[in-house]
This record gives sequence, C-alpha cells and structure tokens, in this order.
Amino acid sequence: QVQLVESGGGLAQAGGSLRLSCAASGIIFRGYDMAWYRQAPGKQRELVARVTWSGTVDYADSVKGRFTISREDATNTVHLQMNSLKSEDTGVYYCNRAYVWLAWGQGTQVTVSS
Repeated sequence: QVQLVESGGGLAQAGGSLRLSCAASGIIFRGYDMAWYRQAPGKQRELVARVTWSGTVDYADSVKGRFTISREDATNTVHLQMNSLKSEDTGVYYCNRAYVWLAWGQGTQVTVSS
C-alpha cells in the first residue's frame, strides 16, 4: 500500500516562511524524480518544484529564488522550504513523482495573508 503524506502547511504572513515535508510509505524515492505541486482555489494543479534522481532542481518562474526543494532518500522524505511568501502562494500543496504519478495524498493547506 503506497501512501503519500504531506505536512507543514498552515497560516503565514506575507514575507514569512514555511517548510513542507512529504513522507511516503510503501515506496522508495531513490532513483525517481520527485516534485511539489500546488492547486490554488479555482485553478489547475501546477508544478512548483522538481528534484531529479541525481539532485538537479527546477522551479516554476513564480517561485524561483524563494523556494528550495530537497530530498532525503534515506528517510523517504521530500521537503519544500518556502521563503518570502506571497499571497499568491496560497493553495493546497502536494508531493508526488514528477512523471509517473502515484496515488495523490491529501495535500497540506498553505494560506498566506498580509
């Protein structure tokens, strides 16, 4: 049974920071590209950040320079450090494989207000 569990979301003020975590059971991350996605109210889910199996990272233009994705394969964990948060970062954040998706978890809500 594969399960993805996101955590670390919450309410933050503009300019603040949050650190999201994604833990998995029933699957090993090593050797797979992993990614964070988000879905804002009324919008489609979008790719936010990706880290390849070898450690190369890519970011959406809207978060470049503010967010950092990292992976800890020994603990089957992916993180997203979010700094300088803006109201437009508000949404539900999900982790998954970058290409061949596993079943989606519940995500973690991030709300940014000023």
